[in-house]
Amino acid sequence: MISRLIDRRKPSRRRGSSAGFAVPSGAGLLTCRVVDPVGEPLGQADFTVTDSRGQKVVSGQADPYGRVVATVPLGDYRLHVSADGFDPYRGTVPVTADRGVAGPGDITLQTSQSFSLPESGDWEIEQAHTRIGFSARHIGLAKVYGRFNRFAGAIRIGRTIEESAMHVVIDAASIDTNVKMRDDHLRSGDFLDVERYPTLEFYSERFVHRGGNAWTITGGLTLHGVTRTVSLDANYGGIRVGMEDETRLAVKATTELHREDYTIDWQTMLARGIAVVGSTVQIDLDIQVVPKGTELKFK
Repeated sequence: MISRLIDRRKPSRRRGSSAGFAVPSGAGLLTCRVVDPVGEPLGQADFTVTDSRGQKVVSGQADPYGRVVATVPLGDYRLHVSADGFDPYRGTVPVTADRGVAGPGDITLQTSQSFSLPESGDWEIEQAHTRIGFSARHIGLAKVYGRFNRFAGAIRIGRTIEESAMHVVIDAASIDTNVKMRDDHLRSGDFLDVERYPTLEFYSERFVHRGGNAWTITGGLTLHGVTRTVSLDANYGGIRVGMEDETRLAVKATTELHREDYTIDWQTMLARGIAVVGSTVQIDLDIQVVPKGTELKFK
């Protein structure tokens, strides 16, 4: 009897019946379980919940049993779930007041179709159909988006992909955010210092298959005179034949850099009243490569 009175005096919180979580008033519990085609749980599957405006509300990883649990305000949400070697899931989940716990139940991720791998040989990045872009948080405001317009790269495919090597050279002065004043500042000694460090270079001999078309490419990135180890999360898009019967490969890759790792100290600049881009920079690569026929050079 006493416990019932206590519960009545605390209307601001309720229990998520299936998960045993205390849920704040005006919120609900979004939950599901991620499994593979034979029903085995996919622990550490990545999930992202976005609202009706496309803004991220929460993200994380499933637990070792494939379970996803997130407390969110009442509303309609989009749920995205992915795991290496599997096709991603996207669905809508309404979280309403009459349902303390909402979710699609079990989500079965299907194994990704694996594209055929290229034969051994030398390939080069085709600049006309490749984009090396980046984004960074403008301090206190929205994101800044940009790209590098001049670069060259070569890939040597070994007897297996794991025995391959990759070398990319980027012209630092080709940075482009569509704002000339900002670009001039990014080229200056406060940031890239292109007069002293005219290029960025990435070299890798470590290609690791993560399943399906997912790979990790690990190597050394030299930026601002400093070399650090970085890993690219890459997705292989397969082999295609172009309009002029040329063979080409497609790869998309992402990584995250921290400017302090390359002695570009944003705190020092902030103290001087300079606020251009934040500390963390997201790199996005959309690459097409063709059989190598020219030397590595800027075009």
